[in-house]
Amino acid sequence: MKKEIFEWVVAIAVAVVCVLLIQKFLFATYTVSGDSMYPTLKNGEKVIVNKIGYKIGSIDNGDVIVFHANANDDYVKRVIGKPGDTVKYENDQLYVNNKKIPEPYLKENKANKSRELLTENFEVKDLVNASGANKIPKGEYLVLGDNREVSKDGRSFGLIKDDVIVGKVSFRFWPINQFHFNFDPATNE
Repeated sequence: MKKEIFEWVVAIAVAVVCVLLIQKFLFATYTVSGDSMYPTLKNGEKVIVNKIGYKIGSIDNGDVIVFHANANDDYVKRVIGKPGDTVKYENDQLYVNNKKIPEPYLKENKANKSRELLTENFEVKDLVNASGANKIPKGEYLVLGDNREVSKDGRSFGLIKDDVIVGKVSFRFWPINQFHFNFDPATNE
């Protein structure tokens, strides 16, 4: 009987250690707070963030990421520009490296906007601190929320450094009827 109890204790301890290691280094769960990513992600939804995938792969424009906004808060936003990119919004149209980029994930918000432009006109040089450069510097990213009218994002706090990025949002698991893998900007999903 004692041997069986010992084996159960060891098995549970190993399982707990495995879960903690997975959460620390590979994946984490996050609860969306606020409406800045509406309709892609809604307040209270729960997502899994892949912490290792972007470190061995890359972060691309259109990826939805979680990052440390400050010591107490993590934000969920969409990558609009990466190192070396020039980014410009003109008349509610995104241009990356002088190429017109569709943003199907903004369709619902553009239809319901309360002002003339959902995304005001700006360029990278407007966000980069005093350097006046029009390219995103190495190790930095421009992130915006999908709900541009309410999102606190790169337009207000500037570019983010790659060392504050937690990882890419891999899938939404709660609520269960909204379970969804991979937020691909090309398919508006």
